[in-house]
Amino acid sequence: MKLAIKLAYRNLIGAGLRTWLNVIVLSFSFVVIIWMKGILIGWDHQAREDMKNWEIGEGQYWQEHYDPYDPFTLAESHAVIPEELQSEIAANRMEPVLIAQGTLYPQGRMQTILIKGIDPGQELLMLPTEKLDTAVAAVPAIIGSGMARAGKLAKSDYVTLQWRDRNGTFDATEIVITEIFTTNVPTVDGGQVWIPLDELQSMLMMPGEATLLTFEDGKAERPEPAGWKLKTSEELTADVTEMIQTKTIGQSVFYIILLLLAMLAIFDTQVLSIFRRQKEIGTYVALGYTRRDVVWLFTTEGAMHAVLAALVAAAYGIPFLIWQADVGWTLPVDAADYGMAMAQTLYPVYSFSLVLSTVLIVMLATTVVSYWPSRKIAKMNPTEALRGKIQ
Repeated sequence: MKLAIKLAYRNLIGAGLRTWLNVIVLSFSFVVIIWMKGILIGWDHQAREDMKNWEIGEGQYWQEHYDPYDPFTLAESHAVIPEELQSEIAANRMEPVLIAQGTLYPQGRMQTILIKGIDPGQELLMLPTEKLDTAVAAVPAIIGSGMARAGKLAKSDYVTLQWRDRNGTFDATEIVITEIFTTNVPTVDGGQVWIPLDELQSMLMMPGEATLLTFEDGKAERPEPAGWKLKTSEELTADVTEMIQTKTIGQSVFYIILLLLAMLAIFDTQVLSIFRRQKEIGTYVALGYTRRDVVWLFTTEGAMHAVLAALVAAAYGIPFLIWQADVGWTLPVDAADYGMAMAQTLYPVYSFSLVLSTVLIVMLATTVVSYWPSRKIAKMNPTEALRGKIQ
């Protein structure tokens, strides 16, 4: 085996430019596959972390009628906060949020929105709710940058807000934009206005009520009070997981095409090598090599393309991947257009298992492709091979 590796290495180096062209193409496959998979893993980590920091914490309780995809449920999606959860709220480990439909009238226009009430003193989420604790001549409100662009609103703007209370009576008041925040989570930004919880409870005539409760302590087992549904962080980030899995499947097609191109080059090289080196093959057999030994030699020679490619990929790929992990990959389009938690700049995350699995897959594919044409050697007549003719 050691002799076969030495001979294979000598033959590869002796082939010159043909070998290095194959190695460079194969090394490109290594780097691109690891980089693109790292982007998806990084997106997954970023999205989950951003959603936890800005919206869901470690999980939520939903009022049993609440459905974020059905606005008609909002009129019934409120209930008095359960007594058994009050201690967590008092300790700032849980934050209630009340949600209602409303209409905003910026600059004479009409825009349907969600009004969300939250405690200005909360510290569980990254929302700048401290700006709601401001003495102004109207109800203080904060909005996201996406909402500000859509409504053409700016900080300190006064705008009319209309809503319907629990009795079906329409009412209106003025709000003032005290802060515009920027977030990667569109579900706390688009078409939403955040105001103090007690203000919204008073406006809707729903004292002590909430639509959902966000908690920071992801206990293994949590009680599920009557009228409320427990939602774990895994359930709340399921949409992101499914989207990333879909993207992974789509990228797999690209990986396969990239590998097929590299494998085709190696396959052609092996076929040409066997055709041109018939006398060498016959000499090996005449010197005592079995046909199996010769097949192993040519398979090793082909597979060694992957070893050299891994070394070449490491030479330029490691600096590139480290640089990408530091500066990230900025999307060419606005990430807000995706409608889900996604940063404008994605930072790849590379794991040992990712690198190892990629290397093993490419090496296995290269070995199989190298063995395939090498099987013809077992059918060659040594005498005819020495004369340079295929039997």
